[in-house]
Amino acid sequence: MRLALAQINSVVGDLDGNRARILARLDEARAAGSELVLFPELAVTGYPPEDLLLRPGFVRAAERSLEEIARACRGIAALVGTPVFDRDLYNACAVCVGGEVRAVYRKRFLPNYGVFDEERYFAPGRELVLLQHGDALVGPTVCEDIWQPGPPATDLAIAGAQLVANISASPFHVGKDREREEMLKTRARDNACFIAFCNAVGGQDELVFDGHSLVLDDEGRLLARAPGFEEALVVLDVDPTVAVGRRLRDVRRRALARELSVRDVPIVHVGAPRVGNGRPAEPRVAPLLDELEQMRRALELGLHDYVAKNGFTHVVVGVSGGIDSAVTAALAVEALGAERVHCVSMPSRYTSPETRADARRLAESLRAPFLELPIDGIVRALEDALAQVFAGREPDLAEENLQARTRGTMLMALSNKFGWLVVATGNKSELSVGYATLYGDMAGGFALIKDVYKTDVFRLARHLNERAGRELIPESIIQRAPSAELRANQLDADSLPPYPKLDRVLQAYVELDRSREDLSSDGFDPDVVERALGMIDAAEYKRRQAPPGVKLRPKAFGRDRRVPITNRWRG
Repeated sequence: MRLALAQINSVVGDLDGNRARILARLDEARAAGSELVLFPELAVTGYPPEDLLLRPGFVRAAERSLEEIARACRGIAALVGTPVFDRDLYNACAVCVGGEVRAVYRKRFLPNYGVFDEERYFAPGRELVLLQHGDALVGPTVCEDIWQPGPPATDLAIAGAQLVANISASPFHVGKDREREEMLKTRARDNACFIAFCNAVGGQDELVFDGHSLVLDDEGRLLARAPGFEEALVVLDVDPTVAVGRRLRDVRRRALARELSVRDVPIVHVGAPRVGNGRPAEPRVAPLLDELEQMRRALELGLHDYVAKNGFTHVVVGVSGGIDSAVTAALAVEALGAERVHCVSMPSRYTSPETRADARRLAESLRAPFLELPIDGIVRALEDALAQVFAGREPDLAEENLQARTRGTMLMALSNKFGWLVVATGNKSELSVGYATLYGDMAGGFALIKDVYKTDVFRLARHLNERAGRELIPESIIQRAPSAELRANQLDADSLPPYPKLDRVLQAYVELDRSREDLSSDGFDPDVVERALGMIDAAEYKRRQAPPGVKLRPKAFGRDRRVPITNRWRG
């Protein structure tokens, strides 16, 4: 069987565009001699369509689009992810062959954890489907179905499937590619079957889908792997029937088959092997990336797709001469091109000559357009307007935040006037503890590094410089002690624990849900724990108002972590 995996970047709700993308890949797969091609989960609508699925008109339009795709499936069979309504709504894999939808497999396991909310929209399927191509039997599944250690993969294998095909929209976090591949290898070995896994790729709001589609043989050996973070069509020749020999030698499987009544699964014929497929297809095995390169590729893809899919052409970044805005601007330039990234410096009376110069040097290094808009006059006017109300009180956070909010106002004015998307520059460490100003540095349409810890911001800066082979980000920015520069001689260290200690506590508390007691027994600095947890809990209302940003970690702020704002638990 010549198999193709079409790793495509769908756009949620763009039924015409998604169909065109599917048909183009279908033609490529057919031209390459493929007999079966897999497309990702909900490729017809994009994933996740969320409450669009509650609109009957949207579901009907998706079904009409699927019919057009099916009509093009002649001389080739395709597994296409789509919603299907049949007295209820299902997340389905449509089997398209001979110009029609020949069969439908309905996703059995609906994830309802983390970023997933599928039980809100779909009913679970129950029935299995087998596809026969020559002597080979293929069992279709959808995403979460393959993560389960038992059925439906085990039932399909017992029913005779030698190849389990999984169409998926599996979101990225750092290390997910390796975690997922190890899981799939286990499924292949446990079920003595080939695995063909086709994953979505691209950015959708805060989610990034990393691709890394792959094919494994029945012993878990890697036969092909698509690259990460880009569209790809992988074509290879496989003979899943070789799994039969291994199964015949495993007598325990026969006993299990007797216990489970899955032999009567309906079989749909999807074609026969072509005589003489020509030269063997050379399978592609793309390498896996290291942690920092994964982060870079995910951030750039997430920003690129957010900008492109929402109709923006240019972005604006407030560059302070600090590390966060420098990394944000550098990533934006790589994602979009220098001419589309506008760097704006907004110095105040507390901005040092060094940071002011570094903001300009950064823009020059990135070859990005640069504006300097001093804000001191505006801030003084605000202070004068508030002077009578503030009389008798010492300057404090209120005056500091006037500067941050002035900068946010300036950036939003540029956005309104020129249509530039404001990319906020706050990192996960600051967002966790509320070391950020609402309607100030938190203002924007997309918060690119909101799931990047401060320690990782520094690592990314060095990684970007190493890739560029030069000081893309000036070394003086990397070496300087972090400071918001909202008052004289201010340093982050005056208000926060040291970032290496803080980030370890944040990771344990935010991502792993460790309690205050757990952290104490795990040997964390008790002073850091007390300070950090108090600030994290108090800042929930701020995080709810933050822009979306790329999810990089297993648990990110947003749809991943849902803590009530009004909440007195301090455990």
